[in-house]
Amino acid sequence: MRIFSVDALSLLPLADWLALALFFVGWVGYAAFARRRAATRPSILGLTNRARHAWMLRATARDNRVFDGVVTQNLSSSPAFFASTTILIIGGLLAVLGTADKAAELARELPFAARTTGLVFDFKLVLLTGVFVFAFFRFTWSIRQYSFGALLLAAAPQRDEGWTEPERQAFADRAGGIMGLAAESFNDGLRAYYMAFAAVAWFISPWAFMAATAAIVALLYRREFHSDVLRLLAQP
Repeated sequence: MRIFSVDALSLLPLADWLALALFFVGWVGYAAFARRRAATRPSILGLTNRARHAWMLRATARDNRVFDGVVTQNLSSSPAFFASTTILIIGGLLAVLGTADKAAELARELPFAARTTGLVFDFKLVLLTGVFVFAFFRFTWSIRQYSFGALLLAAAPQRDEGWTEPERQAFADRAGGIMGLAAESFNDGLRAYYMAFAAVAWFISPWAFMAATAAIVALLYRREFHSDVLRLLAQP
C-alpha cells in the first residue's frame, strides 16, 4: 500500500490532469446536456419513453397481460446481463490492481504505451474500476425499477373493472414513467461502458485519452440525436 506523502497535484503530470478533467467534464457534462436537449429535441430515450407510455395505456385495455409480463422480463434481462458481466470485469480489475507492479512492467514493454510510474498505473486502474462500479449500480437499479413496473402491471385492474379514461391515463403516466426511469438507468450504465473505452486509452497516453474522450462523446451524441433509428422512431 503506497503512502501518499506528496502534494496531490504532483501525483500526475499536467497533461494527465487535463485529460482526467476532460474525461469527467465530458461524461457528466454530456449527461446533463442530453437530458436538457431531450426536453426540446427528439432523442432515442424521449421517443422510446413515448412508446412506453402508449404500451402502458394499451395494457389497461387487455384482460390477459402475459404478453406485457414477457416484454418486461425481456427488457430487464439486458441490464441483468450487463450487471453480471460488470461484476466479472470489476473482479478482474481488482486482481490486476493487487499485482499492479507486475502489470505496470508488462505495460511499459508495449511499444505504444506511455512510460509511467507504478503509482500512475494504479491511478488508471482505480479510475477504470470506478467507472465499472458506477455502471454496476446503474444496471442493478434498472433491474429493480423494471420489477417495480412489473408490480404495477400485475396490480392493475382488469379491463372490465370500470376504468375511467383519466384513471387509464394516470396509470399509463405512472407505469410508463417507471419503465422510462429503468431505461434511463440502463442507458447510464451503457454510457459508462462507452466512457470506459476512453479510460483505456489513458494507458497509451494522456493525449490518446483526450482524443478518445472527445470521440466517445461525439459518438454518443450522434447515436442519441442524429441516428437512423431515431429518424425511424420519430415517424408517425
